[in-house]
Amino acid sequence: MRKVPRTRTCKPNRTVSIIGTGSYAPEHILTNADLARMVDTSDEWITSRTGIKERRIAGPKEFTSHMAAKAAQVAMEQCHIRPEEIDMIVVATVSPDTFFPATACHVQRLLGAKNAACFDVSAACSGFLYGLEIGQQFIANHTYNTILVIGADRLSSLVNWKDRNTCVLFGDGAGAAILRSRDESYGVITTYMGSDGSYGDILSMPGGGCALPVTSENCEQHLNTIQMNGKETFKLAVTSMQNAALRALQQANLEFSDIKCIIPHQANIRIIEALADRLKVPMEKIYVNLDRFGNTSAAAVAMALDEASRKGCFEIGDYILMVVFGGGLTWASSVIQW
Repeated sequence: MRKVPRTRTCKPNRTVSIIGTGSYAPEHILTNADLARMVDTSDEWITSRTGIKERRIAGPKEFTSHMAAKAAQVAMEQCHIRPEEIDMIVVATVSPDTFFPATACHVQRLLGAKNAACFDVSAACSGFLYGLEIGQQFIANHTYNTILVIGADRLSSLVNWKDRNTCVLFGDGAGAAILRSRDESYGVITTYMGSDGSYGDILSMPGGGCALPVTSENCEQHLNTIQMNGKETFKLAVTSMQNAALRALQQANLEFSDIKCIIPHQANIRIIEALADRLKVPMEKIYVNLDRFGNTSAAAVAMALDEASRKGCFEIGDYILMVVFGGGLTWASSVIQW
């Protein structure tokens, strides 16, 4: 008689909530005045074009995994989660400690989260929301119960400090969120993600991979640093975030009037203002902290979410919209009921 293989018992999907957040920024502050002594720029030039006044720079022995672990510890303390309770660690980053092991494995070691499955996600500045959706799916389908999602980047190691058009933009930091299913709370309502690889060359780091391995010649040409077409990036950033925000709200069956707080990618104040104008929402509804941290890539939205939460910008039951774009080109948006 033929044996019928066992199948997993079907269960209804669980809701998934963010039960704790944390963030970390290095101690060293690099101001616009400091940059003016390094390249041909000024505080007025940087502020008027980007809105950035300062950014944090990691120390020589402070790696992406160190920042990620410190942000994770803050989140774990907030919701009283022990390391051994974590089932999965997802780290979104484009500046990993090493190509392998994954930075998430380094974070596991630092935290002592011995029971966690670990891997990295590479979606540039969109990475944290990509990781959030990955974690949400694993909990919703009952595979895991507790997932740590981290956005962390040490962009100071990828910047050409002689290029005033890019070096003024970026900083280092990490943000973390703990995901769990929570009774009588909806949490993550919807996430929309998208990509367009045909625009991959407008924001990228050409060198360092197998297509263009690091050589002394490549380093002299700064091919192992961030390259950006500013005008194209600006245009596509506004359009992609506008479309992503509208798509997420449509999927959630909500209007902008239902949203208590909008947290966009912290790249450039002009991009954020243009987005607000297109969406017809007041800047008062949008959370901004790029003036103090610059663009921290995958960490940006995660750090802003933690900071906005601790400042009381929203309460239990409020709706939050997060929207991002990044190199790839990638974009994503999430609607969350806090």
